[in-house]
Amino acid sequence: MTSNAALPLHGIRVVEFTHMVMGPSMGLILADLGADVVKVEPLDGDNTRRLTGAGAGYFAMYNRNKSSLAIDLKSQAGHEAVLRLVDQADVVIENFRPGAMDARGLGADAIRARNPGAIYCSGKGFLSGPYAHRTALDEVAQMMGGLAYMTGLPDRPMRAGASVIDVTGALFGVIGILAALVRRQATGRGEQIATALYETTAFLVGQHIAQFAVTGTAPPPMSQRQSAWAVYDIFESREGERVFVAVVTDTQWRRFCEAFGLERFVDDPQLASNNDRVMQRERVIPVVTEALRTFSKVDLMARLEDIGLPFAPVARPQDLVDDPHLNAGGLLEVSVAGGTVAKLPALPIEMGGHRFGLRSGMPEVGDGGAEALRAAGYSAQQIEALAREGVVRLGTAADS
Repeated sequence: MTSNAALPLHGIRVVEFTHMVMGPSMGLILADLGADVVKVEPLDGDNTRRLTGAGAGYFAMYNRNKSSLAIDLKSQAGHEAVLRLVDQADVVIENFRPGAMDARGLGADAIRARNPGAIYCSGKGFLSGPYAHRTALDEVAQMMGGLAYMTGLPDRPMRAGASVIDVTGALFGVIGILAALVRRQATGRGEQIATALYETTAFLVGQHIAQFAVTGTAPPPMSQRQSAWAVYDIFESREGERVFVAVVTDTQWRRFCEAFGLERFVDDPQLASNNDRVMQRERVIPVVTEALRTFSKVDLMARLEDIGLPFAPVARPQDLVDDPHLNAGGLLEVSVAGGTVAKLPALPIEMGGHRFGLRSGMPEVGDGGAEALRAAGYSAQQIEALAREGVVRLGTAADS
């Protein structure tokens, strides 16, 4: 879905003061759902644009379908322009350190005093409590929230291989924003919302906290866990390619054995139930490993699919751009830095059988800024004057 009027958040105006991943992710989700999102950034652009290494994909991934207002917030004229913008906003998003927005006169109290209907959402390291003043990152939260312990080895905690806490924290922020939009329909008033990395991590490991409470035994890292099923492993195909295979019911076990020449296991009374098979993994797994290694990767997966077993090739992120399922509607061709076009994941949501699409790629610095200022009541002449005075930097896009 790309037609503005058909999108569920069409007409919702969002002003975004964000950087890195958590805040931009909130803006991305709202933008993909149809909101008009204006990203406010410095005259030389958000520093996230210039990250290299593991951060090189942050800006490209989390800033499509937005416009950019590049402005000098320290100038009186720039500050006034931003205030005029937020006066008309339905939602304001920020994810800077505690107190930073208040110091700029753009904190929740100041904004909502001017615009009582505004929903102000902050992405933080910690919610209210003794740690509220601390600065956090995704990795900080994963370490102190137990996720890194559950992901790594017992003596080597390891962060998850993506910014899962930033993005999940953003999802909770969007849930709060949408709930506040619904309540505003009844009250006419906005709301102040906060979402945080640490509490998001705690929520994600809640299943392990509950496991300890129920069993009295501390859960080991996932790499050291005792599987609940006998066959729940990564196996190699004939070419040495890796495929994860899971057999999680007795019915699946029979199908699996019959499909891969393991009929002798079907009739073995010592392997009749899953718990029996778990107790005899040392006998079962070597035989299964050798049986599966006789198949090519393609044939192995085709046979697993045919008998209805859970399976997965072990893929790298870059492999997904060639995945036929994702290419059937789950990837968007987004223009990113330097004119490069990248296939990037769409929102993992269908509405009415349709996916949410692309209206504009990653904005260059200032792209759409003039349009945002016009919407805030500035004339073309006033916008040109702000540009000449170095208060705003206009982009090269046609609407800037």
